[in-house]
Amino acid sequence: MLVITHYRSKCIGCNACVEIAPGQWKMSRKDGKSVLLGAKQKRYAHTGYFDEAHYEENAKAAEACPVNIIKVSLK
Repeated sequence: MLVITHYRSKCIGCNACVEIAPGQWKMSRKDGKSVLLGAKQKRYAHTGYFDEAHYEENAKAAEACPVNIIKVSLK
């Protein structure tokens, strides 16, 4: 299982995650920040659980994030 954690409040809206992994990310029209599709908010982070097949693209998205607010792990 792939676990992605996104600290959305610190997002600067650069769009890198959406460009690299559009299946899990989109940009919010409300505030211009990225949204992890299907994630649940717990305190300060949004966490989503996905198929391991999406690991590589999301790891690249996390690496490309200029503010380092995306964490990707396999459980």
